Amino acid sequence: MAFPETPLGLRIELLIDGVWTDITADVYTRSPITHQRGIRNEGAVADPASVPITLNNKSGKYSNRNPMSPYYGKIGRNTRVRLSLPGDESYLQLDGATESFASTPHHATLDITNAIDLRWEGEAAWYAPTAQILIGRWSQETGNRSWHLRIQDGSLHIITTTNGSTGPTGHWTLPSLPRRAALRGTVDSSDGTNWMIRLYWAESIAGPWTQIGDDIPVTVASPSSIYAGPAPLLIAPAQDNATPPRIAVAGRVYHAEVRNGIDGPVVANPDFTAQTAGTTAFTDGAGRPWTLSDAAEIRDRVDRFIGEISEWPQKWVPSEADAWVPVQAAGILRRLGRGTKAVDSSLRHRIPSFKPMAYWPMEEGQHADRAYSPVAGIDPLRFTQAQWAADNSLPSSRPLPTVNSQPGNLSHLNGMVRNYSWASLPGWSVNFMYRMPQVPPTRRTFMLIHSTGTIRDWYIQMGPDTSRLLGLGYEGEPIVDRIIDTGVDIFGQWVKCRFAVEQQGSNIHYALVWSDITGDAGFYQNTVAGITGRPTGVHSPPGGYSADINGLAIGHISVWDVFFTTAYDNAMNAWSGETAGARMLRLSDEEGLPVTLTAPPASTEPVGYQDIAPVLSLVRTAADADAGLLTEDQTALRLLYRPRSTLYSQDPALILDYAQGQIAGPLEPVDDDTAIRNDVTVTREAGSSTRVVLASGPLSVQDPPDGVGVYDTSIPLSLATDAQTEPRAFWELHLGTWDAPRYPAVTINLHRHPELIPAVLALREGDVIRLTNMPRWVAPDDVDLMVMGLKETLLPRTWTITYDCVPAGPWKVGVLGDEQLGIVDTDGSELAAAVDADDTTLSVAVTAGPLWRYETDFDVRVGGEVMTVTGISGASSPQAFTMVRSVNGIEKSHAVGADLRLANPMRLAL
Repeated sequence: MAFPETPLGLRIELLIDGVWTDITADVYTRSPITHQRGIRNEGAVADPASVPITLNNKSGKYSNRNPMSPYYGKIGRNTRVRLSLPGDESYLQLDGATESFASTPHHATLDITNAIDLRWEGEAAWYAPTAQILIGRWSQETGNRSWHLRIQDGSLHIITTTNGSTGPTGHWTLPSLPRRAALRGTVDSSDGTNWMIRLYWAESIAGPWTQIGDDIPVTVASPSSIYAGPAPLLIAPAQDNATPPRIAVAGRVYHAEVRNGIDGPVVANPDFTAQTAGTTAFTDGAGRPWTLSDAAEIRDRVDRFIGEISEWPQKWVPSEADAWVPVQAAGILRRLGRGTKAVDSSLRHRIPSFKPMAYWPMEEGQHADRAYSPVAGIDPLRFTQAQWAADNSLPSSRPLPTVNSQPGNLSHLNGMVRNYSWASLPGWSVNFMYRMPQVPPTRRTFMLIHSTGTIRDWYIQMGPDTSRLLGLGYEGEPIVDRIIDTGVDIFGQWVKCRFAVEQQGSNIHYALVWSDITGDAGFYQNTVAGITGRPTGVHSPPGGYSADINGLAIGHISVWDVFFTTAYDNAMNAWSGETAGARMLRLSDEEGLPVTLTAPPASTEPVGYQDIAPVLSLVRTAADADAGLLTEDQTALRLLYRPRSTLYSQDPALILDYAQGQIAGPLEPVDDDTAIRNDVTVTREAGSSTRVVLASGPLSVQDPPDGVGVYDTSIPLSLATDAQTEPRAFWELHLGTWDAPRYPAVTINLHRHPELIPAVLALREGDVIRLTNMPRWVAPDDVDLMVMGLKETLLPRTWTITYDCVPAGPWKVGVLGDEQLGIVDTDGSELAAAVDADDTTLSVAVTAGPLWRYETDFDVRVGGEVMTVTGISGASSPQAFTMVRSVNGIEKSHAVGADLRLANPMRLAL
């Protein structure tokens, strides 16, 4: 018997000593379990998911400071908790740890040398900035590696070796994948020297397969084959010593296959869906024995919530007959939202990660007299007679100091580089950011660099028409004295100056490069006899900075033991122009913020400068720019971002039939002005703006009855360019003037309709639900709603869920090639003659634009009635339309002049 005849099967677990421990028996059900998540009550951002749980503590088990508790020292603040329900399919759960995998020993049938076909089906973080191996015969030890399939930085890779270590590889960027997908890679080496690699994806391992990208031909130097080797076959192998580390995939695995040859015989095919939950060993259909290691687990449950318990309050009655712990489990947004520390500026954050010899950000406050270095062992840089925090115009930095020389008291800058060896370096360089507001009247020294090489002092001088690079020897004799033609573009804006030297035989190759925010502003290089030495300090000229370069802002001075570094790249412009998804993934990598995307980052909107703000605020700013959904992942303790592109034109994930009682009351459509925005201004932060107004129509700014009056809004967004404000403003106007009732809440009693449980378990925020067979006076058409959040109440034999919804109609946009959504609407059409309710031929006059053309059946709407057009005749207006009437159940007559338009007109996406 199934639910509700048998209990629901709710399970609550704590992560104790790295193992999920079932505590369901200790959970009081005198109050139902309520789980809330997503964007609720028509809010703007997702709230932390929450699950209040009351634990029976009569034994003191959940008193975390009780030495007699079996969990003493093992539970406490932010202990992880998991709520799950029975699913309808088994799978292999992997946590990404090196020791967690499924394996089968080496067997002769796995020694594939000519052509291989690897297939894998599961769920993973497809676009994570990590290398995750899916399947392979790939050992940690060099020389014992044959092949593997992996995902890395949003691409699919297949790797082979010809000698146990190296060999042909191929990769291609992944398309937008569903949550569950199958990946495939084939390598054909049968030609010996001309290999061919192809990559594919499908909705399941059964296919059909869609090729990802183009064929990837690989030519090897001499005839060779795939290395056989003795390595076992693993689902989720790892290679910790690679750069970057190749980790075991984390997620779910449903099926895997290895074939000898393209579409050849199967030599291994573990089917985890066919295994009973808890199984640790089995034999697959090809006869290969499989065993699970460490935390790898075959499960058959669906996680509804994974969160943390931040406190364990102790409650009891005076008689001590009862004791309990009412905990409030919460999603990761709760903890992340408590953080108020701002992420460092883009330059300050990025440069130290490249390990410079010395670095001084110079972002101190206005009362500073020196600049500290985040590099261990480097003393502060002294900058006297400076105006600290005087220039805040560099988006990638906090305010920087400026030169403020006065008669008899000039600005001096001194930063010493500690060297633990005096051996000459093969190359070294100095980089710094500067902004000189005005062109100096003559050449002045902006930076002096001391070194131990043939040239002791390198002077970088800049002037109105030319710059100068002066290199002096130990006796002060000029060895290099170069006049460089430079323009005024090295002044009046932020510029990175790079001076670099490298040893080329018996010569020093030296280069001086100016790079503005968008590219190079100047470049010079040459050679001179000598040795490079080592950099020992960065300084102002010996007497101090001249007063005629007062206002010179300078900062982010770095010294390197390499000729060239990319440390300033992109960060110099505060990452402006990267996509919202790329920003989230980069912040995830840099800040340890767990976040995953459901579509490629390239599909998201380019964003503007990265502010100095808490990391959660930065992620939300990127999400706002893209207009997608930032929520919590219910299957892992991390954030989940669903890009705007994934919300367009969705098929319903759940269909509810009102006539069958699948929708519980009350269902209350709301036709008010809460969501109306008919006068929209979108402003790019630190940029321009666009204002759009709906001038006519029922929700226009016209006074009633011609409109509803003015409902204005201003939306600031972090966008990369001013040009993005116009399409975004029109999109916001489109959303704000959607003329349809809202259904803020839709409730289902799943104990009365358990047939809906599989679809409910698969549904996520951003998915669409469809209400059908609604009362005709409420909604003659189906009602499509987008789920933004939910609240579910669970007891052993009852389960009620309420979805927080917004209209999905405005997200139904044009799809090229689609028989309904790919048709452009008329500029103006009306009935040329009145029709009765049963007429199937309509005379349609075109009042504006071209004539109608028939290629396939499509739906139109007249007076609220939806009709299907099955044919059109007539080479001039009016045209004769052959119709199927009352598609949406509306039967009525229509007067001459009634407006006729597409029922599903093509709408342009943002």
